[in-house]
Amino acid sequence: MKTHRILTAAALCSALSLTWTAAAAEEIPRKGGTLVYASLSGPGTLDPQVAASMVDLEVIHHLFEGLVTIDSHYNTKPLLAREIKISDDQKTFTFLLRKGVKFHNGKVMTSADVKATFERYARVSPNKSVLDDVAGYDTPDPDTFVIRLKNPNAVFLDVLKTPVYPFVILPAEQKDKPARGIDVIGTGVFKLGQWVKDSYLTIQRFDDYVPDDSASGPDGFAGKRTAYVDTVRFNFVPEANARVAAMQTGEAVFTSTIPPELAARLKSQKHLQEVTVYPYCQQYFIVNSQQPPTDKSQVRQAIRTAVHVDDIMKVIGASRKNHSMVYPDGAYYGGKATDGRYNENDPGKAKALLKEAGYQNAPIVLQTNNNYDYMRDSILVLSEQLKNAGMNVKIDITDWTTNASNLQTGKGNWNVSTTSFCSNPILGPQQWQTMIYNFPHVKNDKVLDDAYDAFYKTPDLEGRKKSWLTIEQRVLDEGYMIKVADRGNVQIINTRKVGGFEPYYMNHFWNVWLK
Repeated sequence: MKTHRILTAAALCSALSLTWTAAAAEEIPRKGGTLVYASLSGPGTLDPQVAASMVDLEVIHHLFEGLVTIDSHYNTKPLLAREIKISDDQKTFTFLLRKGVKFHNGKVMTSADVKATFERYARVSPNKSVLDDVAGYDTPDPDTFVIRLKNPNAVFLDVLKTPVYPFVILPAEQKDKPARGIDVIGTGVFKLGQWVKDSYLTIQRFDDYVPDDSASGPDGFAGKRTAYVDTVRFNFVPEANARVAAMQTGEAVFTSTIPPELAARLKSQKHLQEVTVYPYCQQYFIVNSQQPPTDKSQVRQAIRTAVHVDDIMKVIGASRKNHSMVYPDGAYYGGKATDGRYNENDPGKAKALLKEAGYQNAPIVLQTNNNYDYMRDSILVLSEQLKNAGMNVKIDITDWTTNASNLQTGKGNWNVSTTSFCSNPILGPQQWQTMIYNFPHVKNDKVLDDAYDAFYKTPDLEGRKKSWLTIEQRVLDEGYMIKVADRGNVQIINTRKVGGFEPYYMNHFWNVWLK
């Protein structure tokens, strides 16, 4: 049996593409105050087991913690587990829990809470299929939790580190709560304060938080976390101009995504520092495979063939071309093997595919939202490209919460929408699985099913890479998802007022202080 005190997976991404001053590391942290964050939208849910949107997860990861998580290089690291033992046949995983960890209600976490969390996850989460291979759970004592699998799984710990639909631990009392119906109680460094829908949300320092003292400091989502500020206030500011104004007036000291042309307005104010983070997210057009007329593969392929990435990149801000569903320096990158389905810009070929499909001018509904400018604008550009290829296009603009819910459920009578996936291309095939099936609503695709089955059963990286290339090519061939570009995240921070901030693909405010 292998014992892992510090677990690592192959690093899948490069370091953040920014320069951060060495002086920041020399500042002395201080406690107190309220950090105001101008966020572009409020969360739709704080139930982690059904949460996939960045605006949900940015809050959730301050409130909840999992057995394992991701470090600054997106490798697997323990968090609520202090030690992990893996059987030689890779079917039994034993987690020795950190002692004395408390929930926000004062209750001490035990293996009973962990077991109840996994049982609820298998009932309510859109990602529940990753637990289909579980044979059973054991809790031999309050500090030990055991997962037994039916079959070997070489990447099971990587599955559990997912920051999307995260395997964070809830009190056992939440086991029977319906999806989106939990009491927001975790073990995180912050606890929920006030949540005024469509206005703001606050999280407050949890004074009884039990940190991971085996680490010297924070490491991505892992390591020793410390809350210095009393409160983080998320103000929901959908308009980018309003977020810029909040930074200019000092109403906010940090803001989420800003279009580069607006960030340029702040150049004269040297204390308002622009931070662009790569890798951040990859943008895709999502095609609903269950909604006519895109239930026909030739129609989906026609949409993919009509896409001209160059024009779309002009409206989405900081971005880079990349045909792949992973990054070029990642372990699963296939190079030219997965090229040939990207940025085709061939309306003539698209028309031929429509004719082959028997397309009769049925409306193709493009759904987007007004919260994310880049999503709205890219859909508007796409609509003209599809019209040029002979498609009858209708545009439906809603709010992000509705748009995101429709993506996940398939409701809303949409054919094409757009979103960005952030953790998936960074963390690799096991992270992609749920999104590949759930967002395009793929059903009964034996090629995908068999390739994923082989991926999990293959112990060596080269074998798993071969399976992944089959998966990636199938997704792109079938037009389930259409790659747009790799996006960078442009944000603004007030360096006069904020210290300790570490750029990452998902913002977090532990070990951050107000000067």
